[in-house]
Amino acid sequence: RHRFCAFPLFEFRFPGIQSRGYMHYVRCGWMDSAYVPGLLEGAHVVNDLIVHSSGLVVGPGARTCMHFSILLVDGSEVDSTRGAEPAVFTFGDGSLLPGFENAMKGLREGESGQFEIAAKDGFGECNDVNIQELPIASFVSVGKLEPGLVVSFGSPDGELPGIIKAVGENKAIVDFNHPLAGRMLIFDVTILNVWPV
Repeated sequence: RHRFCAFPLFEFRFPGIQSRGYMHYVRCGWMDSAYVPGLLEGAHVVNDLIVHSSGLVVGPGARTCMHFSILLVDGSEVDSTRGAEPAVFTFGDGSLLPGFENAMKGLREGESGQFEIAAKDGFGECNDVNIQELPIASFVSVGKLEPGLVVSFGSPDGELPGIIKAVGENKAIVDFNHPLAGRMLIFDVTILNVWPV
């Protein structure tokens, strides 16, 4: 009998104005050596989780290990876990935006898919209310202001990032929309493992 531990050493969240929960997975157990030939006691299994699902699909009551990439429609990559540790989440726990979660619902271990995520199902539409004009005096600790600069503001929910859109003599225009708001995205995902919660 050999002891194994399967745990992606990975924390991930979608950045945004609203906080997104981190996703963790740690599991340890025992397996007969006949099932893992040559596996040394205490060996760590990350990319191959050893425990295979029994026909489970991504959906309610399931926990999923996956690799994913988020792309713009022109093919440029915004974010990806490929080349690093995979992401792990429990369906419906709020760690993953519903639009991305529902897109891969029904996929099985080993399956892949590319899904178009509309802005309303991704990071939302651009909201004019989130574009605000603030006095230059508000940026005293920032230094020189210029368009494209990301500035963080304190809020009851934590840090709130904003992008400087324009700078005037006495005021600056700040966009608090998510940088991917209003964009159609491509969600490219490969399911590595699915198991019951």
